[in-house]
Amino acid sequence: MNTHTGSALPTRHQRLITWINEVAAMTTPDAVVWCDGTAREYAAMLQITQEAGTATPLAKRPGSFLFRSDPSDVARVENRTYIAARSREAAGPTNNWIDPVELKSTMKQLYRGCMRGRTMYVIPFSMGPVGSPIAKIGVEVTDSPYVVANMHIMTRVGSRVLEVLGEDGEFIPCLHSVGKPLGPGESDGGLWPCAPLEQKYIAHFPEERTIWSYGSGYGGNALLGKKCLALRIASVQARDEGWLAEHMLILKITNPAGKSKYVAAAFPSACGKTNLAMLVPTLAGWKVETVGDDIAWMKFGADGRLYAINPEAGFFGVAPGTSPESNPNAMASITRDTIFTNVALTSDGDVWWEGIGYDAPGTLIDWKGAEWVQEGESEPRGPAAHPNARFTARASNCPSMASNWEDPAGVPIDAILFGGRRPSTVPLVHQARSWNHGVFMGSIVGSEITAAALDLKTGTVRRDPFAMLPFCGYHMGDYFRHWIGIGQRTEASKLPMVFLVNWFRRSAKGKFLWPGYGENSRVLAWIFDQCDGVPGKSIETPIGIVPVPDAITPPDGVSADDMRELLAVDVAGWRKELADIEAHHYPTFEDRLPAELAAELAALKQRLQ
Repeated sequence: MNTHTGSALPTRHQRLITWINEVAAMTTPDAVVWCDGTAREYAAMLQITQEAGTATPLAKRPGSFLFRSDPSDVARVENRTYIAARSREAAGPTNNWIDPVELKSTMKQLYRGCMRGRTMYVIPFSMGPVGSPIAKIGVEVTDSPYVVANMHIMTRVGSRVLEVLGEDGEFIPCLHSVGKPLGPGESDGGLWPCAPLEQKYIAHFPEERTIWSYGSGYGGNALLGKKCLALRIASVQARDEGWLAEHMLILKITNPAGKSKYVAAAFPSACGKTNLAMLVPTLAGWKVETVGDDIAWMKFGADGRLYAINPEAGFFGVAPGTSPESNPNAMASITRDTIFTNVALTSDGDVWWEGIGYDAPGTLIDWKGAEWVQEGESEPRGPAAHPNARFTARASNCPSMASNWEDPAGVPIDAILFGGRRPSTVPLVHQARSWNHGVFMGSIVGSEITAAALDLKTGTVRRDPFAMLPFCGYHMGDYFRHWIGIGQRTEASKLPMVFLVNWFRRSAKGKFLWPGYGENSRVLAWIFDQCDGVPGKSIETPIGIVPVPDAITPPDGVSADDMRELLAVDVAGWRKELADIEAHHYPTFEDRLPAELAAELAALKQRLQ
């Protein structure tokens, strides 16, 4: 950690130095500190937040701290997130668009003097192993020591990044402020600093490869390497440079014979993505290891195959619902050196949340800082942990990480999975007939709305193509076209096979037909065999390739009838599905919808006759 007030700077990159000077002149911090990525610096950030009263050390978890954010600053703010492309058409119908000149004018007014009374930290970071040909470098400027500490866990920070950047390397400027300047002698008073909701902006300028964020100190709004760089800006770079930046986990699966394959998978939120990334198989002799839990960057190797890296170095996971049963590897990852945000605090210095697998141990302090008791209250209270409460943990803490998860060359992807939460219609698993059919599958992914979503009619499907709806940095019709184009860049035999999975199929009585979690290894084993060309395990159906009845060994409690229902092709349901896509989903993309996808829809409709 280097405070530079006239002393030598840690870089000779003139464009970077000029940008930092411009930001400092605009935001007027009390000091400018260049981050070096050392353990000492990380400890200093947590010491600063502890002294400010915003961090609570956890006695039961060495090196771990609890933060409570402001109730207005608890999640990504999608309605304040913008793709400020030069034209509305370039941003597309699924993004919030503002004219970039207008937005910069508005935000510059907010940035003027916004770091007064604070330190401005300069964070050089690498998304992906430092020096990897698939990695990208960003530099985040922030006035939040909480952000610095989280970026230490989530990315590779420091001097080594500046060495690789050199004197003229490409970097993505990421400007962030909590938006709460301090007057002389003023402090935050132990409260989480942020701006009111109407002053929060998370802005992306895709043509300039620039990110500006103001007013939020939380998660993807403030850790700008995550969704902002790794997906919204990187998706534009990937389109222009011929690769893929995707909202996908990466896992390594090894069969009993010792042969390994790599799977990338995209799921909308609340569909078991992290649990699949860290799955503990129930199938004897099979092994699943984690390469990444959230984002995959895939580029073609010299052999014509797609190779993926996990650009992140840590997990920013949702805590509620994470338990020893649902995800033992995640629980093992957070035993030490973890930052918790908006979970509940126990009296003995541990954390607790709903769905952790055991009752709350006595009186807690909830995520708002108030006393909370699980039972025996006359007044009902909200949850002890915010539903979007998070843990930030190093990937190296996770016992299921593959030994080669940081290979700078990436890992060769054999299969791509899409999935959503569908109680009917979509079978447990089916395989695309071709690459374009697989792109069609990705383009129609969705989850059925439950009573929890008050703004939409229960039973309708909320489409989230490729699980990228909030994260694609340009027109989604062009994004579909880019995926089709990827399939034309190499031989069909070298492309990953594409599958659609659905762990959430229910019986007519509303019972889940499939137990999920570790039992999903049984589906992965079938997918592995399909990639390996094992004969006799599948049949052609109108919707794609489906397992034969005995190809997947059913878990305990799943009957032969259940398996038949799980793998059945619901012709009437699919006809209704296609009618919905044709009437409500595909028209969104107007003339930018690739003709290949319209053709896939028409062909499927014909096969279902």
